[in-house]
Amino acid sequence: MMRLYYFDEPLLEFHHRQAVEDPRDGLSLSGPLAKGKVYGIRAGVIGTEDGVRRFKTWLSRITRPVYSAKNAAETLFRPIFPGFQTVFGVPWDPEPQMVVTLPTDGADGLSSVLYLGDRHQRVYKTVDLFADKITHASRQEEETVDVWFVIVPDAVYKYCRPLSVVERRLRVNDDPGISITDARRLAKQPSLFPAVNDAAVPFSYEPDFHNQLKARLLLRAAPLQIIQESTLTPEQFLTTDGRPLRRIDAPSTVAWNISTTAFYKAGGRPWKLHHVRRGVCYLGLVFKRDDRSGDASNACCAAQMFLDSGDGVVFKGAVGPWYSPDHREFHLNRESAHEVVSLAVETYRQKNYARKPPTELFIHGRVRFNEEEWEGFKSAVGEETNLVGVRIMRGTHLKLYSPGDYPVLRGTAYVANEREAYLWTVGFVPRLQTYLGKEVPNPLLIEVCKGKADILRVIKDVLSLTKLNYNACIFADGEPVTLKFADAVGEILTAAPISKDTPPLPFKFYI
Repeated sequence: MMRLYYFDEPLLEFHHRQAVEDPRDGLSLSGPLAKGKVYGIRAGVIGTEDGVRRFKTWLSRITRPVYSAKNAAETLFRPIFPGFQTVFGVPWDPEPQMVVTLPTDGADGLSSVLYLGDRHQRVYKTVDLFADKITHASRQEEETVDVWFVIVPDAVYKYCRPLSVVERRLRVNDDPGISITDARRLAKQPSLFPAVNDAAVPFSYEPDFHNQLKARLLLRAAPLQIIQESTLTPEQFLTTDGRPLRRIDAPSTVAWNISTTAFYKAGGRPWKLHHVRRGVCYLGLVFKRDDRSGDASNACCAAQMFLDSGDGVVFKGAVGPWYSPDHREFHLNRESAHEVVSLAVETYRQKNYARKPPTELFIHGRVRFNEEEWEGFKSAVGEETNLVGVRIMRGTHLKLYSPGDYPVLRGTAYVANEREAYLWTVGFVPRLQTYLGKEVPNPLLIEVCKGKADILRVIKDVLSLTKLNYNACIFADGEPVTLKFADAVGEILTAAPISKDTPPLPFKFYI
């Protein structure tokens, strides 16, 4: 069966069932699949005075066309953004429904916590400033918002990540008062003194502002969109010789990306796959090691489920010894594997108008499933569901070279046998007349490791799933959405001590 195939670019469906390859074409020409709420985007914004001002300035800009391309050829992959209401058919008032301004200086200001020497204390208290004010505003105000925009100074990005270090000249209060070892011990056996337990709390959270804020507000606020100030107004962040401080996408690209994710998080449906088999469900397994426990094998398991409609749901499974340091792989036991797929099937029933289980359930993972977890998966589905396990990983030991100036076409596949194939999800794109990468692209290795399915059908599905990223308005991704955000979802689920009883939440809360 060894041979090369080429698969046509999957089509996306928009308003009036119009189908095109590029989501930006579809939104510009036909509008989104479903407009969502007729009043448009009700946004809340939180940031410093400068951050709020920059956000409002950016909102005013995107009410009109935003240009970026330097020539006609570049317009194909950097198209004009026609304006928010022109694209999505609903308004977005440049004046947000809720505005929360954070003080910069003073005892309650951002600078009082942003330069703390200990990174756990620094990130936890910085997140506190934002989380408490968002929660308070959400409870006190009569109006509700669809999405919160968290506009952070670039210093937050610089100093509130896991490996960030504050320069000595800026550092304050360098003594955290407790060690990580003591904090982990207190998590298992609390002290009789409340003050000691309170000091240990920040060490229960991942020292990453983005992940921790989303984790702490999962059940307490609308979806969040975190944006650096320099992303909105890059022209105001320059070096002494006039160059940009950081590399940022072209203005039209930024407008497309933020507008699309705002529309999606506010309840709209930008697009869906045009040709999709009914009754199909895709499940991407998510694993993330939980280093807070002190056990090298401890990990959190969750799943990203995507329906034939394109909707996504994330639900958390059990935390347990799923990681093997020897084999560097994650595997569930039978009971937990059963629980994950049971949740997926039940959630599918609830979202399916006929209340039927899926006719096909594809489980995507980065390693082969072992017999124990596969038996657990199978025990959670009935005979009416065809269960298929698919391993997907980046293949680096096979390359295809083109004799021309560009690499192989996106959609090229080499089928090794009836269960294994290589698919190039990146490469030359005829619609864009270019290849946006810099190196010879590597394919995805796709293997039907459990169950039965036509390998050509699996390839088509994986290629289609690279076009369901609503967090960015781009032609396609290099990975299917079932695995694209696996690491990001896992990091949010382990960034805070979230209850195992966390209900299934829409995908928009995690991206």
